[in-house]
Amino acid sequence: MAEPPGAPHRTTGSTLLHPLSGLLGIPLDQINFVACQLFALLAAFWFRIYLGPSHASSAVRHAFATLFGIYFAVFCFGWYSIHLFVLVMMNYGIMNMASIPNIHRYSFVVAMGYLTLCHISRIYIFHYGILTTDFSGPLMIITQKITTLACQLHDGIGRQAEELTAEQNRLAVKSRPSLLEYLSYLLNFMSIIAGPCSNYKDYIAFIEGRHVHMKLLEVNWKQKGYDRLPDPSPTGAVMYKLCITLVSLILFLTLTKSFPMAYIIDNEFLDKTPFLSRLGYLYVVTQAAKPKYYFAWTLADAVNNAAGYGFSGVDERGSFRWDLLSNLNIWNIETATSFKMYIENWNIQTAAWLKRVCYDRAPWYPTALTFILSALWHGIYPGYYFTFLTGILITLAARAIRNNCRCYFLSSVPLKIAYDAVTWVVTQLAVCYTVAPFVMLAVEPTIKFYKSMYFHMHILSILVLLVLPIRPQSHPTRKAQNQAVLNSVKSKDK
Repeated sequence: MAEPPGAPHRTTGSTLLHPLSGLLGIPLDQINFVACQLFALLAAFWFRIYLGPSHASSAVRHAFATLFGIYFAVFCFGWYSIHLFVLVMMNYGIMNMASIPNIHRYSFVVAMGYLTLCHISRIYIFHYGILTTDFSGPLMIITQKITTLACQLHDGIGRQAEELTAEQNRLAVKSRPSLLEYLSYLLNFMSIIAGPCSNYKDYIAFIEGRHVHMKLLEVNWKQKGYDRLPDPSPTGAVMYKLCITLVSLILFLTLTKSFPMAYIIDNEFLDKTPFLSRLGYLYVVTQAAKPKYYFAWTLADAVNNAAGYGFSGVDERGSFRWDLLSNLNIWNIETATSFKMYIENWNIQTAAWLKRVCYDRAPWYPTALTFILSALWHGIYPGYYFTFLTGILITLAARAIRNNCRCYFLSSVPLKIAYDAVTWVVTQLAVCYTVAPFVMLAVEPTIKFYKSMYFHMHILSILVLLVLPIRPQSHPTRKAQNQAVLNSVKSKDK
């Protein structure tokens, strides 16, 4: 859809940076987004140095994080930011009034329902993406946090420890948060604009100054020659991630605009380009679409690290890791040899959220329900559903191939290299084929694209599922529940 005249300056938020938008020729909503994140980065350094746990109380840190987050939301989205505050307060009421056995259900229905209504309204407000950043992004992150906290509160108060997985036990919340803690968790300046979603207990430990200490206690430092716990600094990790954001920004301003996704369904291109060349170009345009995600997610990760949040422990080489909140692993994405590996390293925190609130709790068809929830969370544009429904099919087919065929290629190094090379090519092309509708959004260009590709991945996936046996997948939550039943029976027998 062509942008109307004046679109580069259109925004729902502040027009303070209008002159800069005109000078650079970049839409004002993108300028506001980047400006807020850069200011958040500076604020994060100040927050860690001058409002650290040794200099300020937890209440002061909560209040500062919340007030700055609210200001950023209003600056970027203007009156549309009221949606964020309405959803937050609605679910605070649910959290305090709902019964613990149902708190996660009510919170999920209200949060997802409100998000869906806002997604519907965006079609009439913004059509098919005239604005590249709008209030729905922060609303999606807040929805993740609301449902995450509700499920972990349900686990901590409403369920027995024997019913939970190890991860659910670790993240279970034992008491309802105060209003200030709740607002700080949902609206803090480090994550309100671009996320990511984090666990409530991790965030509270960070505010109270226990975050890094807890991770360091997992290592025996005396054996490593330390007399006391080290004090890891995030500065190196922040600088490294800022370098990635700079490269990603350059690629976005050059590569992305030079290879638009819409060109792959251009009539002249389809008429003159052979099928294999179209596949190659599909890979190129998909690669060109990635830098904006690399930029936004890596910058958001750097903001959290600059504030001292995101420490995840020590790796096998003894290096400090600051990837607790990382949303992607670029190397693993670009070298992925399976659909599963690609998904696990792309939008990592959203994948973790889907696992915790859906996959681990789904009574049946967890894979299908998880993909459907992911589509609904992203919005109601038809392209999302084409992508995620196709993803279900390809995921099941890839799983069947891996379970039935991979073992035959592990006997020698050359066979393993050949298997990895073939699966890398197939994985990258399968991802490109799957995500193209996600960018196109509408039905007509999606159908035109899949027709030009002869629906080959759909057909191949169906054939694989018809030919190869499918092994049932174990489900950790159901295992825990079954173990709880067995323990109960044993205790009665005694």
